[in-house]
Amino acid sequence: MAATVDMKKIRNIGISAHIDSGKTTLSERILFYTNKIHAIHEVKGKDGVGAVMDSMDLEREKGITIQSAATYCEWKGFNVNLIDTPGHVDFTVEVERSLRVLDGAVLVLCSVAGVQSQSITVDRQMKRYKVPRICFINKMDRAGANPFRGRQMLIDKLSHNAHFITYPIGAEDRFQGVVDLVQMKAFYFDGENGEKVREEEVPADILDECKKFREELIAAVGEFDETVGMKYLEGQDVTIPELREAIRKATLSLEFTPVMMGSAYKNKGVQLLLDAVTYYLPNPTERENIALDQNNNEAKVVLQSDVSKPLVALAFKLDDGRYGQLTYMRIYQGTVKKGDTIFNNVNDKKVKVPRIVQMHSSEMHDVEEATAGSICAFFGVDCASGDTFGDGKAKLTMTSMFVPNAVISLAIAPKDKAGQTNFSKALNKFTKEDPTFRVHRDEESAQTIISGMGELHLEIYCERIKREFNCEVVVGKPQVAFRETITQQAKFNYTHKKQSGGKGQFGRVAGFIEPLPSDAAVNYEFVDDIVGGVIPRNFIPACDKGFQEAIKEGRLIGFPIVGVRVTINDGAYHDVDSDELSFRTAAIMGFREAYEKAGAVVLEPMMKLETQAPEEFQGSVMGQINQRRGMILNSGTNEGYAIIEAEVPLTEMFGYSTDLRSATQGKGEFTMEFLKYSAVPRNVQEEMVKKFQEKKAKG
Repeated sequence: MAATVDMKKIRNIGISAHIDSGKTTLSERILFYTNKIHAIHEVKGKDGVGAVMDSMDLEREKGITIQSAATYCEWKGFNVNLIDTPGHVDFTVEVERSLRVLDGAVLVLCSVAGVQSQSITVDRQMKRYKVPRICFINKMDRAGANPFRGRQMLIDKLSHNAHFITYPIGAEDRFQGVVDLVQMKAFYFDGENGEKVREEEVPADILDECKKFREELIAAVGEFDETVGMKYLEGQDVTIPELREAIRKATLSLEFTPVMMGSAYKNKGVQLLLDAVTYYLPNPTERENIALDQNNNEAKVVLQSDVSKPLVALAFKLDDGRYGQLTYMRIYQGTVKKGDTIFNNVNDKKVKVPRIVQMHSSEMHDVEEATAGSICAFFGVDCASGDTFGDGKAKLTMTSMFVPNAVISLAIAPKDKAGQTNFSKALNKFTKEDPTFRVHRDEESAQTIISGMGELHLEIYCERIKREFNCEVVVGKPQVAFRETITQQAKFNYTHKKQSGGKGQFGRVAGFIEPLPSDAAVNYEFVDDIVGGVIPRNFIPACDKGFQEAIKEGRLIGFPIVGVRVTINDGAYHDVDSDELSFRTAAIMGFREAYEKAGAVVLEPMMKLETQAPEEFQGSVMGQINQRRGMILNSGTNEGYAIIEAEVPLTEMFGYSTDLRSATQGKGEFTMEFLKYSAVPRNVQEEMVKKFQEKKAKG
């Protein structure tokens, strides 16, 4: 990207939505209309080519997006960096990392289903990173398409101040085009691929409706713009530039969502969406990005999208390809040229940038330099996801993104010894690329354990090890990440004493443990209430370390303990025999003593489940959920489909997809995401504790 690019003409946007809302199809059309590709391929295309943005074979086979794909294009003089993100909850970190570096987003809804469970998650992520968005109601050609209900769901379910800026001409198989309510003109999309945009007068039969919605739009954005607000109150006409400016202000305030509609599959309405991206979404200078100054107690620094300022670039995604590691970078400030030496501000390593490319899905276009506001990729820069780079003039780091905890684990091993090297390479590559994919070795069973966000998440990685690294793997049964916690306060007073001739060991600790509030941000808290030097200050950290060690493994079923506050308020030491080890041991044993009396319970991950199936199967679907200890929260119908929302324990959900398909003649679908941890029923806990004791007795 040339250094002469006007910052106001850059848009960094993401497309995100619930699975199967048509994000990748929409991205494909955007690339076609901006002349980046010259033919359109469908996600589950008959031609066997698949969408450009789904570059992995697995993505093409399953017809889903697994990795966020980055590309760039030009539209009417604007440079648009576009990231198509996955909709499946198991790949939620791909959405997190993309929204972390984007300035604006397009939230895609299906015109039939409206706001679905994953739309709610994506919306929460957009709010977390303060990303302004436009909503595009897609699939207007489908039977049951209803954009008015979609908009109402945005208001009711997501609390958006949502207003139409376009209005549909027809729906379902009679969907012809859209009216732009800003210009009050009708637009039709002719030609084989909808590439010829035809402008007409608004059809007479919908003119009154369009006027009503335009009036509503002006009233809504008048709250954010004085000129438009005054004109509305005085009954004067608002000009097109004035209305556009007001919609832009309202959208950037994060308190307003413009709503558009169309059909990406039928090539209708996409060009108007591109126009709206340039009119209403922010350029890099309009977003506030904060970095922390490591040389000044992590003081907050507001970054300027200025090419002459010290470099600040965030590595937000890694991809180990056949040419080595490719590091995706968002440049927030400054400029970086090919051949420059840059510094990793997290570990102080310096690296030379041998090659800078702009990505077009899996193709690469070489560039000489990258400037503030751009998204590019570097070759030969080894780092971890979330590292910040600078040019050595200032040591600034960006705050890292939110990474959810893993909820499911599998034991995994290469099928034969010869595959061990490739197996290790694969795991190294995936842990670098994906912060939610974790690997550890279980010392007791000497197994390699992989953990992730769900069954599909781990299944995809096992498949990738086989394909990309030519290594067959053997997979154990899925393990759920249980936790233990306490429900009441309990005291401890433990003395650790060891005399065996010569120097002994001595340390006494006393205090209590209690549950942390349920909304606490941490899982463990240590409170030092020691007065009068009964435990010398230099031994206090050893006590803390001992407690931290004790919570690694609970006494009920051997899983980590969470939600505990430990307070020490008394103790004793010996001038000669006391040392750090004595107090660490005393803390571990003291914690265990209190834990027995603290009403310990086992916690299990609860999932939010949304199941859709034809109405005639509603009874059997609900029956299945009840059998799996599920609690039904909500059920409704939409266009002949029953939609059931429930809370279910993850333990009970293995094999659910097979059961659901057989109960609904293959027509049922579901999405599931982690919701919270909650206590398992007493009878289930007793069974689990018994099994754990038996296993220990054998071991």
